[in-house]
Parts: sequence; structure tokens; C-alpha cells
Amino acid sequence: MDFSERLKRATQRGHSARAEKELEAAADALTEEEQRRLHSQHRLALTDHVEMRLRELADNLPGFKYQNLVEERGWGGGIHRDDLVVVRGKRRNFYSRLQILVGAFNEFHVIDATAKGAIRNKESFSRTHHKPIADFDEDDFKSLIDRWVLDYAEAYAAA
Repeated sequence: MDFSERLKRATQRGHSARAEKELEAAADALTEEEQRRLHSQHRLALTDHVEMRLRELADNLPGFKYQNLVEERGWGGGIHRDDLVVVRGKRRNFYSRLQILVGAFNEFHVIDATAKGAIRNKESFSRTHHKPIADFDEDDFKSLIDRWVLDYAEAYAAA
């Protein structure tokens, strides 16, 4: 085989390799779009569950008000309550809150949920959980959110 024939074959292999890379990039882009779609679908299911559980908690703990949350970090809901206590003419304000957010789509391709809470001015409740989108189990996340709400309710009632 002479040099010109080898050069021709090398050029053909290069073109084939480039075509394969372009196909892989197109497949990855489709995968990225699929990841976004799945994340959005799971996020909607979780935020609905968060809203349902926080509304139940607000109904069972007098004085709490529910609000939807849409932030840069994610979507979810929160409950809050402000108390005024007057003792011997001195006034004190106490706030209590619980927020649960489902994180926005990110480059790590995970679904994450975050809970933060305060009880009588003390930031004492913080939880985080995340899973790759491919390993997402809706029932596990929902039971985790249920547990967070129950933990907060117990801590608030004990304060």
C-alpha cells in the first residue's frame, strides 16, 4: 500500500470519527433535554406534595399561614407564624417558619429537596436530600417530606 492510499484511509477514518462524535453529541443533547423533562415532571409532583403537607400542618397548628415559594433556588412552599408576647409591659416578638423547596434543574442532574425551619426565633431545623434523576423514587421523596413535616410539628409542639 502506497502513501497516497494510506493518506486516503487516514482521512476517511478521521471523517468517520468526527461523524461519530457528532452523533454522540446529538444523543447527549437529547439526553440533557430528557433529563430536564424528567426533572420538571418530578419537581411538579413533589411541590404538589409539599403544598398538601404544609397546608395540613398549618391547619393543625393554629396561627400558621401557608405561602407558595418560587425562588432562584427552587420551588415549594412555606408556613410562617409571628407571635407577640407581652410580659410585665415588655414586648417580645417570636417567629416560627418552615420552608420546603425542590431545587431547580442543575448541571449535576439531581433532584434535591431542602427544608429549613425556625421555632420561636431559633433556626433549629435544616434538612437536605438529593438523588440523581435516573435513581429518583417518588414514594421515597414523599415519605421523606412527610417525615420532615412531622419532625417539625413535634419540635414546634415541644417548644
